[in-house]
Amino acid sequence: MSDTVIGLRDVALTLPSMAGDVEILRGIDLTVARGEHVGIVGPSGSGKSSLLMVMGGLERATAGEVRVLDADLTALGEDALARLRGQGIGIVFQSFHLIPTMTAVENVATPLEISGARDAFARAEAMLDRVGLGHRLAHYPAELSGGEQQRVALARALAPRPRLVLADEPTGNLDGRTGEAVIELLFGLAAEEGATLVLVTHAPELAGRCTRVVTMRDGRIAGEERREAAA
Repeated sequence: MSDTVIGLRDVALTLPSMAGDVEILRGIDLTVARGEHVGIVGPSGSGKSSLLMVMGGLERATAGEVRVLDADLTALGEDALARLRGQGIGIVFQSFHLIPTMTAVENVATPLEISGARDAFARAEAMLDRVGLGHRLAHYPAELSGGEQQRVALARALAPRPRLVLADEPTGNLDGRTGEAVIELLFGLAAEEGATLVLVTHAPELAGRCTRVVTMRDGRIAGEERREAAA
Protein backbone atom coordinates (compact mmCIF):
# COMPACT_ATOMS: atom_id res chain seq x y z
CA MET A 1 0.00 0.00 0.00
CA SER A 2 1.34 3.41 -0.98
CA ASP A 3 2.03 6.01 1.72
CA THR A 4 0.40 8.59 -0.58
CA VAL A 5 -3.34 8.64 0.06
CA ILE A 6 -4.14 11.63 -2.17
CA GLY A 7 -2.11 12.80 -5.15
CA LEU A 8 -3.36 15.77 -7.19
CA ARG A 9 -1.37 17.05 -10.13
CA ASP A 10 -2.30 20.19 -12.09
CA VAL A 11 -5.98 19.67 -11.25
CA ALA A 12 -8.51 22.06 -12.73
CA LEU A 13 -12.28 22.27 -12.36
CA THR A 14 -14.40 24.42 -14.64
CA LEU A 15 -18.19 24.50 -14.28
CA PRO A 16 -20.77 26.06 -16.59
CA SER A 17 -22.99 28.92 -15.46
CA MET A 18 -25.52 31.28 -17.02
CA ALA A 19 -22.72 33.82 -17.47
CA GLY A 20 -20.33 31.29 -19.01
CA ASP A 21 -17.74 28.85 -17.74
CA VAL A 22 -16.36 29.48 -14.25
CA GLU A 23 -12.91 28.32 -13.19
CA ILE A 24 -13.34 26.83 -9.72
CA LEU A 25 -9.95 25.13 -9.32
CA ARG A 26 -6.76 26.09 -11.15
CA GLY A 27 -3.56 24.08 -11.28
CA ILE A 28 -3.87 22.32 -7.94
CA ASP A 29 -0.85 20.23 -6.89
CA LEU A 30 -1.27 18.50 -3.54
CA THR A 31 -0.04 15.30 -1.91
CA VAL A 32 -1.47 13.93 1.33
CA ALA A 33 0.37 11.13 3.11
CA ARG A 34 -1.16 8.31 5.09
CA GLY A 35 -2.10 9.36 8.62
CA GLU A 36 -1.94 13.11 8.02
CA HIS A 37 -4.60 15.46 9.38
CA VAL A 38 -4.90 18.26 6.82
CA GLY A 39 -7.01 21.39 7.22
CA ILE A 40 -8.07 23.37 4.15
CA VAL A 41 -8.80 27.03 4.86
CA GLY A 42 -9.49 30.18 2.86
CA PRO A 43 -12.21 32.73 2.14
CA SER A 44 -15.65 31.76 0.88
CA GLY A 45 -15.56 30.99 -2.83
CA SER A 46 -11.88 30.04 -2.83
CA GLY A 47 -12.64 26.47 -3.95
CA LYS A 48 -12.21 24.60 -0.65
CA SER A 49 -15.36 22.48 -0.80
CA SER A 50 -14.96 21.85 -4.52
CA LEU A 51 -11.45 20.53 -3.88
CA LEU A 52 -12.82 18.17 -1.24
CA MET A 53 -15.52 16.97 -3.65
CA VAL A 54 -12.87 16.22 -6.28
CA MET A 55 -10.91 14.22 -3.70
CA GLY A 56 -14.03 12.21 -2.91
CA GLY A 57 -14.94 11.57 -6.52
CA LEU A 58 -18.18 13.52 -6.11
CA GLU A 59 -16.99 16.09 -8.65
CA ARG A 60 -14.90 15.17 -11.68
CA ALA A 61 -11.85 17.29 -12.40
CA THR A 62 -11.90 19.00 -15.79
CA ALA A 63 -8.16 18.46 -16.21
CA GLY A 64 -5.19 17.02 -14.37
CA GLU A 65 -4.50 13.84 -12.42
CA VAL A 66 -6.48 12.75 -9.36
CA ARG A 67 -5.21 9.69 -7.51
CA VAL A 68 -6.90 8.64 -4.28
CA LEU A 69 -6.17 5.39 -2.39
CA ASP A 70 -4.02 4.19 -5.30
CA ALA A 71 -6.89 4.63 -7.77
CA ASP A 72 -6.99 7.00 -10.75
CA LEU A 73 -10.34 8.70 -10.20
CA THR A 74 -10.37 10.19 -13.69
CA ALA A 75 -10.45 6.67 -15.17
CA LEU A 76 -13.19 5.23 -12.93
CA GLY A 77 -16.84 4.94 -13.90
CA GLU A 78 -19.61 5.93 -11.51
CA ASP A 79 -20.08 2.40 -10.15
CA ALA A 80 -16.36 2.03 -9.41
CA LEU A 81 -16.28 5.46 -7.77
CA ALA A 82 -19.23 4.48 -5.57
CA ARG A 83 -17.46 1.27 -4.54
CA LEU A 84 -14.30 3.20 -3.68
CA ARG A 85 -16.26 5.64 -1.54
CA GLY A 86 -18.20 2.85 0.13
CA GLN A 87 -15.12 0.86 1.05
CA GLY A 88 -12.34 3.42 1.52
CA ILE A 89 -13.65 6.96 1.95
CA GLY A 90 -15.84 8.40 4.72
CA ILE A 91 -17.45 11.78 4.02
CA VAL A 92 -18.96 14.14 6.59
CA PHE A 93 -20.90 17.15 5.30
CA GLN A 94 -21.98 20.38 6.97
CA SER A 95 -25.58 19.35 6.30
CA PHE A 96 -26.09 15.96 7.83
CA HIS A 97 -27.68 14.24 4.78
CA LEU A 98 -29.46 11.64 6.89
CA ILE A 99 -32.40 9.75 5.38
CA PRO A 100 -35.43 11.07 7.31
CA THR A 101 -37.46 7.86 7.04
CA MET A 102 -34.67 5.73 8.55
CA THR A 103 -33.68 5.40 12.20
CA ALA A 104 -30.20 6.29 13.38
CA VAL A 105 -29.02 2.69 13.22
CA GLU A 106 -30.58 2.21 9.77
CA ASN A 107 -28.84 5.36 8.49
CA VAL A 108 -25.49 3.95 9.58
CA ALA A 109 -26.12 0.32 8.63
CA THR A 110 -27.57 0.82 5.15
CA PRO A 111 -24.32 1.93 3.44
CA LEU A 112 -22.58 -1.02 5.10
CA GLU A 113 -25.21 -3.41 3.74
CA ILE A 114 -24.85 -1.93 0.27
CA SER A 115 -21.09 -2.53 0.40
CA GLY A 116 -21.70 -6.16 1.35
CA ALA A 117 -21.01 -6.16 5.11
CA ARG A 118 -22.79 -9.09 6.73
CA ASP A 119 -22.50 -7.57 10.20
CA ALA A 120 -23.85 -4.17 9.10
CA PHE A 121 -26.26 -3.62 12.00
CA ALA A 122 -23.84 -4.88 14.65
CA ARG A 123 -21.15 -2.50 13.35
CA ALA A 124 -23.65 0.34 13.13
CA GLU A 125 -24.78 -0.18 16.71
CA ALA A 126 -21.18 -0.38 17.94
CA MET A 127 -20.19 2.85 16.17
CA LEU A 128 -23.26 4.71 17.39
CA ASP A 129 -22.38 3.59 20.89
CA ARG A 130 -18.86 4.98 20.40
CA VAL A 131 -20.26 8.40 19.49
CA GLY A 132 -22.52 8.37 22.54
CA LEU A 133 -25.79 7.44 20.83
CA GLY A 134 -26.22 3.85 21.92
CA HIS A 135 -29.50 4.89 23.56
CA ARG A 136 -30.83 6.58 20.39
CA LEU A 137 -30.59 3.73 17.88
CA ALA A 138 -34.32 3.66 17.06
CA HIS A 139 -34.78 7.43 16.83
CA TYR A 140 -35.43 9.17 13.51
CA PRO A 141 -33.43 12.27 12.46
CA ALA A 142 -36.33 14.60 13.28
CA GLU A 143 -36.23 13.27 16.85
CA LEU A 144 -32.53 14.11 17.25
CA SER A 145 -30.79 17.42 17.95
CA GLY A 146 -28.41 18.91 15.40
CA GLY A 147 -25.41 17.64 17.35
CA GLU A 148 -26.90 14.16 17.56
CA GLN A 149 -27.62 14.13 13.83
CA GLN A 150 -24.02 15.10 13.09
CA ARG A 151 -22.82 12.31 15.36
CA VAL A 152 -24.99 9.87 13.40
CA ALA A 153 -23.41 11.22 10.20
CA LEU A 154 -19.98 10.78 11.76
CA ALA A 155 -20.79 7.20 12.75
CA ARG A 156 -22.01 6.52 9.22
CA ALA A 157 -18.77 7.87 7.74
CA LEU A 158 -16.50 5.91 10.07
CA ALA A 159 -18.38 2.62 10.44
CA PRO A 160 -16.88 1.18 7.21
CA ARG A 161 -13.41 1.80 8.73
CA PRO A 162 -12.31 4.05 5.84
CA ARG A 163 -8.68 4.81 5.15
CA LEU A 164 -9.60 8.40 4.24
CA VAL A 165 -12.08 10.73 5.96
CA LEU A 166 -13.19 13.94 4.23
CA ALA A 167 -15.09 16.52 6.29
CA ASP A 168 -16.66 19.67 4.86
CA GLU A 169 -17.35 22.26 7.59
CA PRO A 170 -18.47 19.50 9.98
CA THR A 171 -19.34 21.99 12.74
CA GLY A 172 -20.87 24.66 10.50
CA ASN A 173 -24.47 24.03 11.64
CA LEU A 174 -23.68 23.45 15.32
CA ASP A 175 -23.29 25.70 18.34
CA GLY A 176 -19.83 26.10 19.87
CA ARG A 177 -20.05 23.50 22.63
CA THR A 178 -21.73 20.89 20.42
CA GLY A 179 -19.23 21.56 17.64
CA GLU A 180 -16.32 21.03 20.02
CA ALA A 181 -17.76 17.66 21.07
CA VAL A 182 -18.17 16.57 17.44
CA ILE A 183 -14.60 17.62 16.63
CA GLU A 184 -13.22 15.68 19.58
CA LEU A 185 -15.03 12.62 18.23
CA LEU A 186 -13.88 13.22 14.65
CA PHE A 187 -10.20 13.55 15.50
CA GLY A 188 -10.32 10.85 18.16
CA LEU A 189 -12.01 8.24 15.99
CA ALA A 190 -9.84 9.05 12.96
CA ALA A 191 -6.74 8.58 15.09
CA GLU A 192 -8.05 5.33 16.60
CA GLU A 193 -8.84 3.93 13.14
CA GLY A 194 -5.55 5.18 11.66
CA ALA A 195 -7.45 7.14 9.02
CA THR A 196 -6.10 10.07 7.03
CA LEU A 197 -8.25 13.16 7.64
CA VAL A 198 -8.81 16.12 5.33
CA LEU A 199 -11.24 18.79 6.46
CA VAL A 200 -12.49 22.11 5.17
CA THR A 201 -13.10 24.76 7.81
CA HIS A 202 -13.45 28.48 8.45
CA ALA A 203 -12.57 27.98 12.11
CA PRO A 204 -8.93 28.76 13.05
CA GLU A 205 -9.18 26.66 16.21
CA LEU A 206 -10.28 23.66 14.16
CA ALA A 207 -7.50 24.12 11.63
CA GLY A 208 -5.14 24.33 14.59
CA ARG A 209 -5.95 20.72 15.43
CA CYS A 210 -4.41 19.63 12.13
CA THR A 211 -0.78 18.73 11.49
CA ARG A 212 -0.85 20.64 8.21
CA VAL A 213 -2.89 23.58 6.96
CA VAL A 214 -3.43 24.37 3.28
CA THR A 215 -4.66 27.89 2.42
CA MET A 216 -6.67 28.42 -0.76
CA ARG A 217 -7.40 31.62 -2.62
CA ASP A 218 -9.10 32.12 -6.01
CA GLY A 219 -9.08 28.41 -6.80
CA ARG A 220 -5.38 27.98 -6.13
CA ILE A 221 -3.23 26.84 -3.22
CA ALA A 222 -1.82 30.05 -1.78
CA GLY A 223 0.28 28.51 0.96
CA GLU A 224 0.91 25.61 3.31
CA GLU A 225 1.96 25.39 6.94
CA ARG A 226 3.04 22.34 8.90
CA ARG A 227 2.53 22.46 12.63
CA GLU A 228 2.29 20.39 15.75
CA ALA A 229 -1.31 19.34 16.25
CA ALA A 230 -3.07 20.69 19.31
CA ALA A 231 -3.60 18.22 22.10
